[in-house]
Amino acid sequence: MSRSSRTRNHTRTLLAGTATLAVALTACSAGGAEEAGAAGRPGAAPQISVNLHGKHAKAGEPVRVKIADGRLNDVTVSDSKGGRLDGKVSGDGKSWTSDRKAAPGTSYSVRAEDDHGGSAKAAFTTGAPDKVNKLNLVPGNKTTVGVAQPLSVVFDHPVKNKAAVEKRLKVTTSNATEGSWGWMQDYSGKDRVDWRPKEYWKPGTKVSLKADLDGVDSGTGGGWFVRDYATHFTIGEQQVVKVDLDNHRLKLMRDGQPVKDVPMSAGTPGGDKASWRGTAVLMSKEGTINMRSETVGLGDAYDKMVDSSMRLTWSGMYAHAAPWNKAWFGKANKSSGCVGMSDKDAAWIYRHVQVGDPFEMTGDDAKGTVAANNGFGEWNLSWADWQTKSALG
Repeated sequence: MSRSSRTRNHTRTLLAGTATLAVALTACSAGGAEEAGAAGRPGAAPQISVNLHGKHAKAGEPVRVKIADGRLNDVTVSDSKGGRLDGKVSGDGKSWTSDRKAAPGTSYSVRAEDDHGGSAKAAFTTGAPDKVNKLNLVPGNKTTVGVAQPLSVVFDHPVKNKAAVEKRLKVTTSNATEGSWGWMQDYSGKDRVDWRPKEYWKPGTKVSLKADLDGVDSGTGGGWFVRDYATHFTIGEQQVVKVDLDNHRLKLMRDGQPVKDVPMSAGTPGGDKASWRGTAVLMSKEGTINMRSETVGLGDAYDKMVDSSMRLTWSGMYAHAAPWNKAWFGKANKSSGCVGMSDKDAAWIYRHVQVGDPFEMTGDDAKGTVAANNGFGEWNLSWADWQTKSALG
């Protein structure tokens, strides 16, 4: 073979090798996976279907993903708020269902991976809600409260689907405290649900509430929840305030031992000015406030600036300083319903009590027992009666 022939053959060999390399590069390009999939090789994009689709998908439904062939290995559903819907693959590997429901007014992206390493994507957006329900949580986040403080949730709008809502309220404690939710109408007229321990909390207990309500429908007239809520708090010292209405004494107990015993005068018995009996929970320490009798249905009996004010009920019962009533401290109940003390004694009690401390009020000089919704009066129900108020039975 001549030199020129050898050169031409060598050139053809090099060109052929270049063409083979070009094909190999093409097979690894963006379209390569689809081509491999068409041939049924590993890495093929699986064929999936999602029960929700389009721009006006129905909210309040779990997301369900199915695969036509093979098995699902993993599914990720992310929302436009930066969250994710967790879920589980079925035993046969053919479907995946989210644990939670799709929320209204939210865009979702779906990525499904099969057992051969192939993946596919989908997307949908749920329709906007007609009404949004919100809530208020007590106690506040990162607070320290007394041993009688319940968790309390008050809703902006009615909650007809109480069981569905209660299922999404998860209480976790550091010592497995036993407790139960109970539904009521708040003193304001709104729907409310409280979580009360069986007995007073143990000091030092860490408590967390996760209200995973995003995507839950309140029911007729209530609207949708479009976010989650959470709060975390700690139980403080073991303190109980004993109020003896008949002997006109108030005593602060700490760890079962008396630390302060002061004379007081409570509500005048025999009518609307009488005090409540039973257990009330210190709702707030409000300092110096204006108290007017018109606001609690007692006409023009009083209009005063009152120091060391400690709220016990929504109906207006306080423990506070009442120097104008000093002639009756330790002797008789002559106030308009509150527990009054001297300036000095009230200031001392005010400094040492915690929001969430129970005020246990006993005696015959009372107009009745604090109702469950009048502040935090649920401690006046037996444990068995309280459990019946749960929507979950």
